[in-house]
Amino acid sequence: MISSRMERVFRALFPVSPLLLKGLFATAQGTPYPGQPMTGPGGAEYVHQSVAFFDAATSAEGYWLFEPADPKPDSAEVVVFMHGYGAYNPMAYGKWIKHLVARGNIVIYPRYQKNLMWPRPEAFPENAATGIRRALKELQKEGRVKPKTGKVAYIGHSYGGVISAKLATRWQEFGIPKPASLLLCEPGSGPFKGARLNEYSDLPADLEMVVVVGADDYVVGDEFGRLVFETAINTPHRNLVIQRRSTDGRRWVGASHSEPYCYDLDFDTGVRNYTSKRVLMTSRLNEVDFNCYWKFADALMESTRNGCYREVAFGNTPRQRWLGQWANGKPIRELEVVLPVASVPVSGEPVPSAMED
Repeated sequence: MISSRMERVFRALFPVSPLLLKGLFATAQGTPYPGQPMTGPGGAEYVHQSVAFFDAATSAEGYWLFEPADPKPDSAEVVVFMHGYGAYNPMAYGKWIKHLVARGNIVIYPRYQKNLMWPRPEAFPENAATGIRRALKELQKEGRVKPKTGKVAYIGHSYGGVISAKLATRWQEFGIPKPASLLLCEPGSGPFKGARLNEYSDLPADLEMVVVVGADDYVVGDEFGRLVFETAINTPHRNLVIQRRSTDGRRWVGASHSEPYCYDLDFDTGVRNYTSKRVLMTSRLNEVDFNCYWKFADALMESTRNGCYREVAFGNTPRQRWLGQWANGKPIRELEVVLPVASVPVSGEPVPSAMED
């Protein structure tokens, strides 16, 4: 937590902000985490050393806000990060959030639920959209890092993936920025149906989307991820990625529902429900973070914003499938990629593809 002196300094920098300043925390580590690449998507090319963490999440329509600092930019691109069911404690994905902010993004983290029982899932998308609108309005105030909203990236894990898919499909109705990219991480709703659509053919035609499912995800499985991928027939730039467990005999890399978690207690709000306890027990920071989830999020943003790294996000290329290597130099089991029917890979050569592993 920050000192009272630092808080006074930040109050001076953000004079009209109604947000509660939770802290100013270091982002970049100076050297990569073990297994993290130095450069490229998922890598440790950081341009900001600190993240300013603000709390406006007292209600289900609220949000947490993370802004780049040290140096503080005048403006920045926006990432909307949609947590899984019950993960309304942003510590659950804290290291990923720090990574995104250190690379120059504002991160909006909508709360969308007050607790595990209320509201019902049918209300989640509107609550999340309200949080997004409120956050963007706040960011227009004096002293804030101004949001660039032309190429907004949406990331959703678990139920957050279901919500993100609906928001991306009905973005105009919800009055939120059109998504440029969408990363769905082990998306699904389990026994619940709220916020689900029957099909996703109305996703924007120019959206770039990657859906990742874990072979050992016994919480939501791959049914919803495949539904989105297979019915988004008017969105050609989409791939389905299957991640499987791997071992070198000493270490294991899992493929469970918990793989996107990477907790950081700097962002701990004190909530200890079933989800946050599971995060603390199962979260692992490893190659699945750097070379799968973080890699695809970064590559999608770079592709839509700067026209580069598209071969990392799409096309069943070696760079897309790469999940890293063990200490002995042997590769970790590659990711598996499913392409849309009649897809055109990065090389430009059309290839046939089936909707199966």
